[in-house]
Amino acid sequence: MSHDKQSLCEQVNFNEIYLKNVQAATNFAYYKCGDRDAALDIVQDAFAKIWEHCSQIDYHKVKTYLFTTVNNLFLNTIKHQKVVLAYAKDTPNLDRTNQSPEYILEEEEFKVKLQNAIASLSEAQREVFLMNRIDGKKYREIAELLDISQKAVEKRMSGALKLLKAQIENI
Repeated sequence: MSHDKQSLCEQVNFNEIYLKNVQAATNFAYYKCGDRDAALDIVQDAFAKIWEHCSQIDYHKVKTYLFTTVNNLFLNTIKHQKVVLAYAKDTPNLDRTNQSPEYILEEEEFKVKLQNAIASLSEAQREVFLMNRIDGKKYREIAELLDISQKAVEKRMSGALKLLKAQIENI
């Protein structure tokens, strides 16, 4: 068993793990904290921890270790500050030359409503909702990443949709 054991301490292996997982880990951190810069910081810290402890981490379990570390780092940050979801802020600006001021205002109001509605979800619901709707991940994948059952994912998603529908007409 030990002869085929790959080491994270080898730069090539670490780089491969980094490239394979950095996007998913960053999205995961973003869904937790709602702040792109903070998410990037958390993920970089998590990879730094993996590098520091490379000899103690099983190469085949590194993804689980990464997501657990990201989650723990996030929990540490919320002890110090309340985090607000900046979801609508990052949507690209549309070409507004042919849109009426009323339409633009309605669109902005909807973005704010949506942002507030998503922010009002529990962390568990928001995480599952955004992983599914933004990343396009299937419930099975989400369950695996979060180390929960697929039923739990379905329940969180159902709760999220129910709350969002109640808060925003015609969503």
